[in-house]
Amino acid sequence: MKETEFTSELSIRLDWRKKDVEKTLDALGEVLGEKLANNDVVSLHGLGQFESRKKQERESVNPVNGQRYFVPPKLIPVFKPVASFKAYLKILDNNG
Repeated sequence: MKETEFTSELSIRLDWRKKDVEKTLDALGEVLGEKLANNDVVSLHGLGQFESRKKQERESVNPVNGQRYFVPPKLIPVFKPVASFKAYLKILDNNG
């Protein structure tokens, strides 16, 4: 599902204008990004938890010339769905 399809579906279900849905999703993304950058955990009821993990510095090799270089450490977002969400997806998968 593309972003436009997602916002259209949400606007229909919430009976909101598409612009309002887009503004809400933009604000959600901003808040989520800020919180994850501060190493906060964001929990959304019925969906799951978003958290950030620090990936350590590592050594990598260029396959073309064999040159070794270091990849700097960075924060990566991680999503952990709640058990009820996983169970719901499992039911949908078994029925499909």
